[in-house]
Parts: sequence; C-alpha cells; structure tokens
Amino acid sequence: MQRTGHKTFGKPEETRQFPNGRADIIKVGGGEIGRLVFEPGWRWSTDVKPIAKTHSCEAPHLQYHVSGRLAIRMDDGTEFIAGPGDVTSLPSGHDAWVVGDEPVVVVDWYGSSNYARRA
Repeated sequence: MQRTGHKTFGKPEETRQFPNGRADIIKVGGGEIGRLVFEPGWRWSTDVKPIAKTHSCEAPHLQYHVSGRLAIRMDDGTEFIAGPGDVTSLPSGHDAWVVGDEPVVVVDWYGSSNYARRA
C-alpha cells in the first residue's frame, strides 16, 4: 500500500551546489524530484560539465519551467528556448544556458536523481 506523501522544497533532503546554481532534491512517492535553480550566467557546459565529466548533459529530463528563460541545444543541433509554463522532455545529449538576467527555476520530475552529484 502506498503512503501519502507531503514534502516541501523549503526543506529538501539534499541540496547540491554548483557554480551559478543549485539542485534541491526531495524524495516523495518512491521517487526523487528536483528543483533546479540557475542564476544568470549559468551554462551547463561551463558550470556542471566539470562535475559530470561528460561531453554534454547525459541526464534525461522531464521538467516544468517555473520562471526565467532557458535555452536548450540538443547534440543533434535542435535548439529552442523554454519559459514559464512550458514543459520539456529532454533526452540525453544536450547543453543549456540562462537567457537574460532572471534566474531560471525548473521542477525536474525525471533526471535530478544524479544531477550535479559529485563522485
């Protein structure tokens, strides 16, 4: 029987800091959900790549975009900008960066379990 769960990002089980951002992780309903906060100037290939040690982001994501604008470029060259109210499904193999001077906040339903986790 599944138990009722109630968590808040105000008290995450884990916070992973990285240059120009952080990942707040909560565990609920048998899974992990992340709130990713990227400050202006953040770019995956600059700020998280040294942690991940991969050519591009290999974490697939299913994200709801709360605020800010995030440019995303897939390894195949596909590029778009996601903003507040958007939902993105990103397979492995992408780079991303903050567009403008507003922080980006996304809720990541899939892909945050190992995101920016240091070895």
